[in-house]
Amino acid sequence: MSLDGREMKKVFIDGGAGTTGLRILERLSGRADIEILTIPEDKRKDPETKKKIMNQAGVVFLCLPDAAAVESVALVDNPETVVIDASTAHRTNADWAYGFPELGEAFLQKLTSSKRIAVPGCHASGFIALVYPLIEKGILPKDALLSCHSLTGYSGGGKNMIAEYTTPERSTLLDAPEQYAITQQHKHLKEMKGITGIANAPVFCPIVGDFYSGMLVTVPLHASQIQGGLDDIRKAYKDRYTGEIVFYSDADGDGKTGFLSAAAYSGKDCMRISVHGNDERILLTATYDNLGKGASGAAIECMNIALGFPKNTGLEL
Repeated sequence: MSLDGREMKKVFIDGGAGTTGLRILERLSGRADIEILTIPEDKRKDPETKKKIMNQAGVVFLCLPDAAAVESVALVDNPETVVIDASTAHRTNADWAYGFPELGEAFLQKLTSSKRIAVPGCHASGFIALVYPLIEKGILPKDALLSCHSLTGYSGGGKNMIAEYTTPERSTLLDAPEQYAITQQHKHLKEMKGITGIANAPVFCPIVGDFYSGMLVTVPLHASQIQGGLDDIRKAYKDRYTGEIVFYSDADGDGKTGFLSAAAYSGKDCMRISVHGNDERILLTATYDNLGKGASGAAIECMNIALGFPKNTGLEL
């Protein structure tokens, strides 16, 4: 039993040694309403032990590569166990809830009632948060040709990239930001296109910088691409994002006017949506932490909703 007399919820993290898994474990370990299930060391490679523990859990987090996530979810046959998958394997699967309740009541209701939940991707979260409300309101046509610029901290690359940036023998090339996914085949593109309902995947330019965590996603627009103007876009965001986790702000900068920092919300689980530019050229921006609303924070939010807890429980806002 927890300290307030409620029954503790049992949680198992499959892939707990990775960046997202470790962060989820860290967040949940201090909670009095959660019991973390673990596999005994001498049984770690025993599939039957793993299956037994997964089906004892109220919630199973999958922090695994796609193929391994598909294999693991097949082990869960307890109809009451909620599976929350942080991989890309199920994000566009119609049988799974997409874990971004701020997008609207339909997303929230499906998340509340589903036993299978896909955690949004880090880059995709910002793009979808910016584009979905404009498609929904008819401000942006579905056939719009879009681009997306995303600046992220190196923790988004997992253990290997973290080691690459933090080793004393690191390459001097890492002193400057690096653009990647230059073949335009990034794994988040399918999700960015599928969840927003746009007809064409965006030209996507992710860039990793020499800082641990944080993310700034920008979608540039020409005024000729939209129906309406800046005020219509701002109203769409103000109407859609009214909570503490995702919110609209008129802020003109971080620390100094005219400058936005990708690290402004490092260590936080919220996301700030803002609009900049003029009547001819517009910048839509989402600022958040790639490990927060872009990963483990979003996973915890999904768990809270699925278990009936207040959605902000355990989050840093």
